[in-house]
Amino acid sequence: MKVYISVDIEGITGLVSWSQCSRPDGKSFDYAFARRMMSHDLNAAIRGARAAGATQIVVKDSHGNSKNLLIEDLEPGIELISGHGSGTDGMMMGIDGSFDAAMLVGYHAMAGTLGGIMEHTITGGVHRLWVNGILTGEMGLAAGVAGRYGVPIVTVSSDSAGCREAEALIPGVITTSTKEGFGRYMGRLLHPSETGPAIEKAAHDGLLNLAAVKPHLYSEPAHIKVEFNRAEEADMCARLISISRVDGYSVEGTYPTYQEAHRVVWNLMAMSFIGIDSQA
Repeated sequence: MKVYISVDIEGITGLVSWSQCSRPDGKSFDYAFARRMMSHDLNAAIRGARAAGATQIVVKDSHGNSKNLLIEDLEPGIELISGHGSGTDGMMMGIDGSFDAAMLVGYHAMAGTLGGIMEHTITGGVHRLWVNGILTGEMGLAAGVAGRYGVPIVTVSSDSAGCREAEALIPGVITTSTKEGFGRYMGRLLHPSETGPAIEKAAHDGLLNLAAVKPHLYSEPAHIKVEFNRAEEADMCARLISISRVDGYSVEGTYPTYQEAHRVVWNLMAMSFIGIDSQA
């Protein structure tokens, strides 16, 4: 059985703020702890997947510049997709129709979710994102990519708010919570000695439940709309061919396939950073 695991960091055990886990640039005072916990949660998922019959596991480092996981710290025998800047499948780069199942480890709730620890959607500049009129976060985007390859998401680990989002999005998915959010940067944390076995069990049970979970598919053509926090972010995005300006903060577009729509979403994120820099 071939399994794909995409790993983010905000939903990982023990973390409540980006000052801990933003990226390896010396500005995150607990970054060494954050990447250690990222490996901890991932390794638990790997063990669970193997216990349920996984024979090949490919891992995608999906946080920030995607150079958080140190391969020497991971369970042996896996393959790691590391680094950032290439490809068109975003946080699911490397997945294809040869995989039997996928898992999302350490993911987080979408922007604006009450009680979601470090809730956001791709960047802090996104206020809301819709796919076909439905509010969507990173879990929805990732599930849509996997779904178009025919691969179901069987397991998600996150905070409690993220788990509720996953369960509403993917009927039958097995979730496990690492923490309960009191707000964006505060929560009640479970000890690694509890989250490790829980994630291992969720991965194991998710694969055993594979037949009950369908790939997540968006209807096509696919429509996207992004509402940014600031007008300058939308200003630059509106330059893209196929994108229409909706209002001061928002842009939208319709595309023949979900894969194309997903690709445009990530291009919009890149353009929005340029827009922010225009005020310099």
